[in-house]
Amino acid sequence: LDWNRPGEQVIEEFNKGDMVKAQVLDVDIDKERISLGMKQVGGDPFVEAAEAGDVRRGAVVTSEVTEVKDGGLEVKIVDTDLTSFIRRADLARDRDEQRPERYSVGQKIDARVTQFDKKARRVGVSIKALQIAEEKEAVAQFGSTDSGASLGDILGAALKGRGDEE
Repeated sequence: LDWNRPGEQVIEEFNKGDMVKAQVLDVDIDKERISLGMKQVGGDPFVEAAEAGDVRRGAVVTSEVTEVKDGGLEVKIVDTDLTSFIRRADLARDRDEQRPERYSVGQKIDARVTQFDKKARRVGVSIKALQIAEEKEAVAQFGSTDSGASLGDILGAALKGRGDEE
């Protein structure tokens, strides 16, 4: 009946004889039944919110922390009604930085969308995935793994070069 509320809550709003708009979902000739759906008449707000905010797998999104828990962070993707949970393991690449208490409610953070499941109506985001992608991009831009250079070597050379300019 509704995308966001359970059927028991929504059904209390209707009375026998009310006129409603519905879409035919199934026709069972043997049982002489027709299955109707009211929520299918309008679009899915989950998909519409995702498209409006350009939320798709691999995209970088800004999220606002709504709740800090021991296991991670509850976040709301900015400019949408979509919410997600960032697990403790996805808070940072380095294990010692995977502490939810580092963050506060209302703080805005950037993260990469790792999962977008329309059927389950879930969005997964990860700060760790964003950090790994940024590191790969830096290695690709400033050096290659074929040369044997590590990220530390590349960043050290970049910082040394910046120090020479001053």
